[in-house]
Amino acid sequence: MAQILVIDDDKMVCETLKTLISAQGHQTESALTLKEGMEKNTATTFDLVFLDINLPDGSGLDAVAEFRRAPSHPEIIIITGEGGPDNAALAMKSDAWDYVRKPLSMQDVLLPLTRALQYRREKGGDHKPPRALRRTEIIGNSPQVNTCLDLVAKAAGTDTSVLITGETGTGKELFARAIHANSDRAGEDFVVVDCASLPATLVESILFGHEKGTFTGAEQTREGLFHQAHRGTLFLDEVGELPLETQKSLLRVLQEQRFRPIGSSREVKSNFRLVAATNRNLEAMTTAGDFRQDLLYRLRGFSLALPPLRQRGEDVIELALAQLNKLSKHYRIPTKGLCPGFMETLRGYDWPGNVRELFNAVGSAFVQAKDEPTLFSMHLPAEVRAGAKLKQVKDQTDTDPQPLPSASCSGNFELPVPQPLKKVREEALARTERRYLHELISHVNRNMGEACTISGLSRSQLYRLMQKHGIQR
Repeated sequence: MAQILVIDDDKMVCETLKTLISAQGHQTESALTLKEGMEKNTATTFDLVFLDINLPDGSGLDAVAEFRRAPSHPEIIIITGEGGPDNAALAMKSDAWDYVRKPLSMQDVLLPLTRALQYRREKGGDHKPPRALRRTEIIGNSPQVNTCLDLVAKAAGTDTSVLITGETGTGKELFARAIHANSDRAGEDFVVVDCASLPATLVESILFGHEKGTFTGAEQTREGLFHQAHRGTLFLDEVGELPLETQKSLLRVLQEQRFRPIGSSREVKSNFRLVAATNRNLEAMTTAGDFRQDLLYRLRGFSLALPPLRQRGEDVIELALAQLNKLSKHYRIPTKGLCPGFMETLRGYDWPGNVRELFNAVGSAFVQAKDEPTLFSMHLPAEVRAGAKLKQVKDQTDTDPQPLPSASCSGNFELPVPQPLKKVREEALARTERRYLHELISHVNRNMGEACTISGLSRSQLYRLMQKHGIQR
């Protein structure tokens, strides 16, 4: 007997599903809102959740990961009255077990229910504690990172190829190393191939190797990277940058795990595990004819999508502290303290360059602080401070409108005429620039050379900005 939870804002759907599922011998509860469903999911051990997409207080699709994080890790079956292909695809990508459309038939409900419960029984209910992972410098404990680490554990237990996607600076190589470090190949080589920097004329020589004298400059036999990865892991970073001709050769190597070095009369066998990474949309590239579709299918045996740093803001301070500790150990000086303003600025910035940009900014602040024991927001790069301030102003403009004046019985009032948003933003930017310049000039004690170094502005740009805001040298 299984425990089933039905979440739908239609009471008739809830009652129908409860009757149908109870007839199969299972215990069933229902909820009419997302909040009520989450509370029940936390309080009770459920094996499976039927979850509607359009609920009064939120989207069921957005909550799939939250439901899956419950101690029992229930399977999720999405139900909806809007059966478009986009919703079906989103349901599958959100780690739902299946997707069914209203009006529901008995077969629509019982078939995925039976299969999901069978899968759950065969895997042991998924109640086992998670395997301890070697994180290989992966920092953070946000739900997004923990979800990725769960996928790392699953990928490490197989030998299938893995495709890691994510924006530049999200740590794709770190996660690739974690997959290798937690696999049965951990004691062997982890060979990195930077596809973006491979010389077009030497790609195959570097990957496959060559015999002595094969071409001008081949003064000795060279072992290719595919051969070096034998028994280990081959990591193709920025795989979307590979030329089409090389993609064709790579596909054959992945299929046969054999290749012929340039100029050699014999094939070489290499038993490697492939992990690839890219910040590009390979599906769009296949549509445009820039990437082979059959190669994409071969690479994407297992997919791991890394979240950008702006979606895991709770990890920012932990990442910054880890980088500061690393710098302090390297330079053998005491760890510096962080003032609240420094941390507020870090949290307030969007970090388009992700973790890599954060580490560079923290490193810059570390250098700017010199022997000072505490890091202040002024030590951070100007673009980070300005970006955080502009976001703060924008958020206030968008979400905190001025309260309307209250009417009194003694007379009338007139509402103030709203200013154009562009003007409001320009005024906010001017206030931010003016405040920044005052803080900058004060910090460097009017040393204009140092002010240029910190702000990243040329002297002419700095003087022009000061003149604009009426600030004297």
